[in-house]
Amino acid sequence: MKKIMSFAVLAVSMAVFQCCSAEDPLTDDNSTNIWDNRGDNTIISGNSSSSVASGELVSLDVAIDRTTTEPATTAAAYYPDEEDNMDNNSFTTDVNITFNGSTVTCDQVDGVTITVNGAHVTADHGSAKGICYIVSGTTTEGSLTIAGDKKYEVKLSGTDITNPDSTALNLLSKKRAFIVLSGTNRLADGTSSKADDQKAALYCKGKLLFSGDGSLEVYGNYNNAIQSADYIVTEKGTNIYAKSAANHGIKANDGVIINGGIVNVEVSGAAAKGINCESNITVNGGRTTVIATGNGTYEDGEAKGAAAIKCDSTYTQNGGEVYLKATGSGGKGLKTDWEAYITGGTLYAVTTGGTYSYSRDTASPKGIKIGEKSVHGLLNISGGTVMVRTSGSEGIESKGTITVTDGSVQVLSSDDAINSASDMHLMGGSIVAVGTGNDGIDANGNMYIEGGNIVAFGAGGAESGIDTGEQYKLYITGGSVFGIGGRIDATYTATTGSQPYVQATGGVTANSTVTLQSGSSTLASFQMPPFNYNNGTIMVSAPGMENGQSYTLNLGSSSQTVTATTSASNGGMGGMGGGMPGGRW
Repeated sequence: MKKIMSFAVLAVSMAVFQCCSAEDPLTDDNSTNIWDNRGDNTIISGNSSSSVASGELVSLDVAIDRTTTEPATTAAAYYPDEEDNMDNNSFTTDVNITFNGSTVTCDQVDGVTITVNGAHVTADHGSAKGICYIVSGTTTEGSLTIAGDKKYEVKLSGTDITNPDSTALNLLSKKRAFIVLSGTNRLADGTSSKADDQKAALYCKGKLLFSGDGSLEVYGNYNNAIQSADYIVTEKGTNIYAKSAANHGIKANDGVIINGGIVNVEVSGAAAKGINCESNITVNGGRTTVIATGNGTYEDGEAKGAAAIKCDSTYTQNGGEVYLKATGSGGKGLKTDWEAYITGGTLYAVTTGGTYSYSRDTASPKGIKIGEKSVHGLLNISGGTVMVRTSGSEGIESKGTITVTDGSVQVLSSDDAINSASDMHLMGGSIVAVGTGNDGIDANGNMYIEGGNIVAFGAGGAESGIDTGEQYKLYITGGSVFGIGGRIDATYTATTGSQPYVQATGGVTANSTVTLQSGSSTLASFQMPPFNYNNGTIMVSAPGMENGQSYTLNLGSSSQTVTATTSASNGGMGGMGGGMPGGRW
């Protein structure tokens, strides 16, 4: 059983996606970035309104951002142990280590044994407490190794260490290592190693705890850039850049906790992960940007893709901003094997690569993927902003359930925009889901819509705005819902408290306003995303509707009279719309 800890993230920029063909029912408006031009799009239900889409979804892209201003969307810092907080520690015995090319000068301090070989330094503080190593200077042929039985501080104070043969900063003590950054610092290894087990340019056997107001760049040319055999914590004010052309950017065995700071990561190796954790990842603050450019590869008997963030257990984001991008074949923005909880902050993910194939095995690109084949994932969004754009596969996919109770979710995908392998619960918040080549929202189980504001675009033919699996049902008891596609491929089931729906056939114009009216009263008003839909099957449901009553559905410049019902048509709510010549019905 992996160690479980509570953790917390995000923001992205995305490039314009490839639009559908001229015969497709779903096309953008003359290939322009309409969301970007118009600003916020809004869904309105009754007297409430919420922004559910902006120009970022179509026009922005992710880039490394070295600016130091941290976002205001922060949550309380989390420490697995209060001893991890630098404020609860004191290190008063200084050991100065100064590199100068091929030589180094070191203080001699009682309780600390120091060995020097050229510019390679080994320091062992044994059982001595309160030791602070103050490291400065430059070397292109040196390293620092630290051992000891007590926690310690390493103050990087304007140092630049390159070890062409192995690890630059090798922290072999299993106790807490407090890395305090001051000034500008750089660590790097070489492309080859004399050590058989070299893991990273900066390696720590114990807990790796970053603080301070300086910066640190780490370059992993042989393996990972930064690695801890325990967990990693970053604090507000830190500025870390990690880059690896060989493997992962930041790797931890027992957890990654981003309480604050600016974290930038770039990796380019095949199937490499920007941030890779064998346990949980939590984001509570700061700004984290991760770019993975490597293609997929075949190893350990399976096809694997790169990922900006990958964790083997649970991802939690309570605050901060996270920007993720994967450009290679099979690449993913966020991939977690168990569960994901997003309660606040901003999480943006974009993928641009296609599917990686080896023999009969494949790795598909996804913006957010939760769960594995053998693990039923769970995605729970209860706040914050999630924005995803993908090409080649689903935008958001869970191998188990998806639950949205609050927040803003915006997805643009060339496959299903939002897909769950099991039930889906949409209970609040704002959702815009555009699947240009498949369904808008697809539950391979039951779908329960209880609240929120939902706009779902599916492709033509058999692809739907809202879809449920065969033998499964759609339950609507609340919320404002607009779906359009080749058909609404879901069997609506009326229960006590069910909310009626209306069904129609027609087209919608990019950025137009769709309203459902009862006389002079507007029950729901939906701002369309920047895509023209030539002719599709439409389903609308809104609070205040009554079974058997007639309403006016305004589709931009056209309108029609529709009648509310709680009875599903034969075979569900399927229709003959779509407008795609030769499409599947």
